[in-house]
Amino acid sequence: MLNTKDIMETINMIQEENLDIRTITMGISLLDCIDPDPEAACRKIYNKIMRKAGKLVQVGEEIEKEYGVPIINKRISVTPISIISAASGNPIKYAHVLEQAAVDCGVNFIGGYSALVQKGFAPGDEELIRSIPQALAETNHVCSSVNIGSTKAGINLDACKLMGQVVLDTAKATQHNNCIGAAKLVVFCNAPEDNPFMAGAFHGVGEADCIINVGVSGPGVVRAALAKAKGASIAEVADIIKKTAFKITRMGQLVGTVAGKRLGVPFGIVDLSLAPTPAVGDSVAHILEEIGLEQCGTHGTTAALALLNDAVKKGGVMASSRVGGLSGAFIPVTEDAGMIDAARSGALRLEKLEAMTAVCSVGLDMIVIPGDTPATTISAIIADEAAIGMVNSKTTAVRVIPAIGVAAGEELDFGGLLGYGPVMEINPKSAADFINRGGQIPAPMQSLKN
Repeated sequence: MLNTKDIMETINMIQEENLDIRTITMGISLLDCIDPDPEAACRKIYNKIMRKAGKLVQVGEEIEKEYGVPIINKRISVTPISIISAASGNPIKYAHVLEQAAVDCGVNFIGGYSALVQKGFAPGDEELIRSIPQALAETNHVCSSVNIGSTKAGINLDACKLMGQVVLDTAKATQHNNCIGAAKLVVFCNAPEDNPFMAGAFHGVGEADCIINVGVSGPGVVRAALAKAKGASIAEVADIIKKTAFKITRMGQLVGTVAGKRLGVPFGIVDLSLAPTPAVGDSVAHILEEIGLEQCGTHGTTAALALLNDAVKKGGVMASSRVGGLSGAFIPVTEDAGMIDAARSGALRLEKLEAMTAVCSVGLDMIVIPGDTPATTISAIIADEAAIGMVNSKTTAVRVIPAIGVAAGEELDFGGLLGYGPVMEINPKSAADFINRGGQIPAPMQSLKN
């Protein structure tokens, strides 16, 4: 039965508190497009993407108008291209066909220029990884990800070393455009197969042929709910967050179900992630400050974030049996107004961000670092973050942007949802000897659960 109070509350969330569907992402399997002739494979890929996703943007816009719910991004994810290109080589051709399909479909991004190398390099993996700087420099909509570790497999230190250089080379290749290529590249540990958020989205080989996943966001809604509960106990704070997350998730499930029916594909999951934007009132950092911190990054930040992340997951799971992806709280520095302010003031530093990633979604995300950072230091940052994910059986990731020609304290501005932010200082001491050892960091005891 429709409840007028609930309807008005949802309208207020949308109009005043920045509630939105951050993305509807269509996942498309390209396994049936594999061909030893790269031209033939690319034709199959383009035709399949257009056949499945040609009306994705149109349907998203129709749902926005009918239900009054903003859907910020319409996106596509595909099978990791290293698997598809292994039969033919020449992965750059695949990047170009993904770009063309994204343009013709009208989507914001297409993810899946990816490789899964947590336990070693299969044919096609290393060639694709080394092509990432060129691929991201020559495309505007293609996003790339590489999974270098997992709880079951351990950490591929050779891949960590390679990715440090690739991140740096990608930033250099797009230096003319604020090094934006590195903002479209993420390095994972325990990458999920059903993540609708970029830059890490790819369509896992265990997924259905085609599926719709929805990413919901509402930091402003959570903050507004907490602002009305001054003096509440910490248990009451957790309960408020759970109830708010429940409402947000129900809206995401509605949009995903409708979109799936209209496009003729199954509805996959709701990724309930408090994904911020640079807009005022849409910040995860401000939620933490509403809980009681003077500024995000001070002592107590990790505990407050753990509370927030757990309550979001509990509320989402109660609202839908189809919660998946990353689901939790994102802390991308350049995409969060509160995080940007905290980084500028010095309250939030790289070491504190690393501690925070142990209790929340994703990891070191959208962090601008000095452009003269050695590749081995970037590799070590990736290894540290992967270790947190590996040991804690959770997804972690690194998306850092070396700001070529920009020093610590200065700022880089990407525009749009990618935002802007200060270049953060990093530890100047070297980890080169550690990274250069190579090999495989063994899986932890947590992997022996069978």
